[in-house]
Amino acid sequence: MMQTRIAALQSAVDRIRTKIVDPYNKIVARTAQLARLQVACDLLRRIIRILYLSKRLQGQLQGGSREITKAAQSLNELDYLSQGVDLSGIDVIENDLLFISRARLEVENQAKRLLEQGMEIQNPTQVGTALQVFYNLGSLRETISAVVDGYRASVKDNVTTALDIKVLTQPANIRGAPGRAIMPTPGSTAAFRAALWTNLEKLMDQICAACGQVQHLQKVLTKKRDPVTHVCFIDEIIKDGQPDILYTFWNSVTETLSVEFQRATGDSTFLKQALEGEYPKLLRLYNELWKRLQQYSTSIQGALSTQGGLDLPVELPTSETDSQDLFTQTKQDYDPEKALKDSLQPYESAYLSKSLSRLFDPINLVFPQGGRNPPSNDELDSIIKTIASELNVASVDPSLTVAVAKNAAKTVQLYCVKSEQLLCTQGDASQVIGPLTEGQRRNVGVVNSLHRLQQAVAKVISSQTAFPPAAEQALTASLEGVQTLMVNAVQPLLLSVSDSIEAILITMHQEDFSAPLSAPGRPDVPCSLYMKELQGFVARCMSDYLRPFQCLDFIYDNTEAIARRAIHLFVRNASLLRPLGEGGKMRLAADFAQMELAVAPLCRRVSDLGKPYRLLRSFRPLLFQTSELIASSQALGDVLPYSIILHFLFTRAPPELKSPHQRAEWSIARYSQWLDDHPSEKDRLTLIRGALEAYVQSVKARQGKEFAPVYPIMLQLLQRATSAV
Repeated sequence: MMQTRIAALQSAVDRIRTKIVDPYNKIVARTAQLARLQVACDLLRRIIRILYLSKRLQGQLQGGSREITKAAQSLNELDYLSQGVDLSGIDVIENDLLFISRARLEVENQAKRLLEQGMEIQNPTQVGTALQVFYNLGSLRETISAVVDGYRASVKDNVTTALDIKVLTQPANIRGAPGRAIMPTPGSTAAFRAALWTNLEKLMDQICAACGQVQHLQKVLTKKRDPVTHVCFIDEIIKDGQPDILYTFWNSVTETLSVEFQRATGDSTFLKQALEGEYPKLLRLYNELWKRLQQYSTSIQGALSTQGGLDLPVELPTSETDSQDLFTQTKQDYDPEKALKDSLQPYESAYLSKSLSRLFDPINLVFPQGGRNPPSNDELDSIIKTIASELNVASVDPSLTVAVAKNAAKTVQLYCVKSEQLLCTQGDASQVIGPLTEGQRRNVGVVNSLHRLQQAVAKVISSQTAFPPAAEQALTASLEGVQTLMVNAVQPLLLSVSDSIEAILITMHQEDFSAPLSAPGRPDVPCSLYMKELQGFVARCMSDYLRPFQCLDFIYDNTEAIARRAIHLFVRNASLLRPLGEGGKMRLAADFAQMELAVAPLCRRVSDLGKPYRLLRSFRPLLFQTSELIASSQALGDVLPYSIILHFLFTRAPPELKSPHQRAEWSIARYSQWLDDHPSEKDRLTLIRGALEAYVQSVKARQGKEFAPVYPIMLQLLQRATSAV
């Protein structure tokens, strides 16, 4: 029973298997057949498309460069069709696949030639076309990298060749012995240097050309967009945060220059000496290179702005597609010009050191150890020629000019130090009694020498064209030091002259000015004895001590101060004269006239002395005016100080009204010194007020019934003066 049921179940399972397995096998077979059919269809579609594109590619290749971008698009699509499938062994397209591979090579080579030609002749249309081809081929980034690397390697080879000591000395060492050091032979140094500078000029041309081509490439990349996707080509190059190609290339150029120059000069002393000794020439080449790069940058920008064919969308302004230009717009954190000149830093330092030595040498030569005489005119001319020569050579660059000008300023300072050591500072340097002493003659020679140096350096400054303000400031500051030393050199003598003039003027108080008018038949004395002495002393000082100085304007600038001081002292002492008679007034008036003649040798024109001259002229008429008229004078407080007029009014008072110095029991000299120490009118008026108050007390003490007639006038004038100050 059980076996029967099992057999029945088995039979049922077999029937069911028969109904399921057969359809399943058919479905599997049909599915496999469908998959193979789909693969076959996909291959057929690809083959059909490849055959179509191959035929179209043949026509495009026949179109030459006009159809090259379309050919690149076809090749790009053909590459896409070939991805992920094995097309080998298909007879119908075997020849087409061979043609496509050859066509790709042909298009790539043609695009490379077009790119090279376009960059060489700076044709943005050709460059843009070539870039479009590589973009369509999907190799734009790799191509640009290869092109820039090629320029980088070319620049490095050019620098190495230009500085190759073997090449530079080859004509002179063709038959040199093996193992000999490579160096210029005696007599061939000039040829070696000529070859070096020729090579460097050629190198700058090569660097400029390479930079120009890379810059042109970047400009085209910046403006070129794919006409289908509108993707800017430069975005494809600098994506992922990579710097722009011109920045990278310029960095490599400056680094190559620095490394190769350092290596070459380290290997050859002669090359190092040539670059250090003629550094301005090297710097001029660098400046010209930088200027050419800037000019080219400006011109290429204008050319590309007006150039068509770069597929710029109309809705995008040109300015939005421009990247910052490296050579005309300095970045905040990077100065391309400084990066270029940093490679010259060792040679600049060495040149400036040698320049300073060349400037110092003639000075050390004309100031020998233990020497006592200043340099002669010829020796000074040699120093000035050296300064002018160094500045002229350095004029190729503003920063170098400033550095050399600072060296020239140090030279002037050294000259001052050496000259100061020659100055005589002993007592005989300031004597004004006898003839010129040896020390005074030496001081005159030193001051004349400093003056000639000052004039010559000032002439050098004025003769410079496009002189940087910093350079002019450095030299001008050094000339101020020369002026200061000249002043210090003549100051002891001038101070002695001024002191002597003051001593002579003080002696007017030893003369008698109390005499009445002389009889009509007796002629008046033209002037006082002290005035004759003063005139003789001033004339002798000018002829004996000051005339030997060749710097007349400088002397007048200093002696005019002495003349002003002399007039002030003269008027001060004249106002303090007591007693003063009518005859004394006449003689004093004559002295006022003679005072102008006395100080005339000390200045260009007496009228140029300004306020002291007006004081002298304004005071003289007061000698003969009444006290009331004097107190109402319009010149009071401006030209005529109140204290001077009050002093003068004391001379018209009785002896009981003592002058301030008489009340204090001071000598005239001491009182004059006190007035010098207290230039404020307020202090002087306070002292005068004390004298008037003492007079009032004395009148009250002796029970006087009235004051001197001049006292009310003086008191009123004092009150006016006090309110004015």
